[in-house]
Amino acid sequence: MTRVRIMAAAVLTLEAIVLFLTTPVMIQVEGVNQTAALVAGLGLGVLALVTAALLRFGWAYALGSLVQVGAIGLGFVVPLMFVLGAVFAALWVTALVLGHRIERLEAERRAALDAG
Repeated sequence: MTRVRIMAAAVLTLEAIVLFLTTPVMIQVEGVNQTAALVAGLGLGVLALVTAALLRFGWAYALGSLVQVGAIGLGFVVPLMFVLGAVFAALWVTALVLGHRIERLEAERRAALDAG
């Protein structure tokens, strides 16, 4: 597994837990219809987990970005999700950027060792 994939999967897995936990908040605190809350909270959480499992495919990273948009969008129902969604979106971008940077540096180091 690549560094990017490991880091992105970790972000999505932790985010799924938060998304699952928004479901009772939507129902009990915000008074959202139970079916709508289950579809939004649990559905987005399951999508995050499925996406984490599919990260071996390049297109799954775009799906992961859509999960971030959905998490921020839940802020219209649970205002705190604007903040939590933004935090996870920042973690998502950080995982992608740093993961690629680490992979590039490891490749350069391997090339230097092979050449020397």
